[in-house]
Amino acid sequence: MITHYFKTLKDDTLKEVDTIRTGVWTHVVAPTNEELSEVIEMYGLDASIVTDIQDFFEVPRVEKAGSATYFFTRYPYDETDEDIDTAPILIVMGESFVVTVSPREIPQFHTFISGKVDINTTQKARFFIQIMHMLTQSFERELVRLRKSVHSNKARLRSISNRDIERLVNYEHELNDMIAAVIPTNTWLQQVTTGNYIQLFAEDVEMMEDLMIANSQLVDSARSVLKTIQNIRTATESILANKLNATMQRLTIFTIILTIPTVVASLYGMNVLLPMAENPFAFWMVLIIIVILVVGVVFIFKKSRWL
Repeated sequence: MITHYFKTLKDDTLKEVDTIRTGVWTHVVAPTNEELSEVIEMYGLDASIVTDIQDFFEVPRVEKAGSATYFFTRYPYDETDEDIDTAPILIVMGESFVVTVSPREIPQFHTFISGKVDINTTQKARFFIQIMHMLTQSFERELVRLRKSVHSNKARLRSISNRDIERLVNYEHELNDMIAAVIPTNTWLQQVTTGNYIQLFAEDVEMMEDLMIANSQLVDSARSVLKTIQNIRTATESILANKLNATMQRLTIFTIILTIPTVVASLYGMNVLLPMAENPFAFWMVLIIIVILVVGVVFIFKKSRWL
């Protein structure tokens, strides 16, 4: 789907327009091959670069061809069909237009389209920075959610379940996807601040620097949460190993204790002449011997702190 939006400093709201013009924002969502070809022809874009957005695993990078600059990045997306938690987006900055292309719907753009966040499509550099800030903020919200859940599991470490462990593994996967998206994006953001890709004013450069700092802090925080998850998993493995060892120790002791009466009873169950065979109190005497041996073994285990 191809939609054109336009708004100047004098306009009150973002308008959807039918034709392209200077300062227009063209938003393309889940395009067909025909729609992608139409956008490429409409703005004279490089087809070999634009068609890369059809690869759902496209990595963040920046390329310049002709008068347009192509920024590939990723944003958090709850993807059920692919084993990845981010989706790609292409931002094309031309001399008089901005084009965004994504193979999936971008929920974060609803704040722009609905007017909750004020944008001016004619201020291309400022609009580009607003898009990148929005993507960073969406990653930050995801990180806050993951951090809360991880610390919740950390608080009940001794009662953690298999489902909780599976959830932590999924969180680890999400955090790795987040880091893999933000780090290369921050790398090309540093290149953008040189002014070789888009024209930036002094205020725009300051906003870009703030954006890079926010991304760096995001990566550090994500790595910190990852470290916490790894510590939880290590601690959980140690606790489970200790529980298993304790259980095996108790079963071993229980087996040893049961072995004593089994051995004595087996000896006196043989069809041979045995001591006290003619004694009418032989059964009680054997039973007393068994009890004494069992109590002695239990006392030894207690003294050795095996029980």
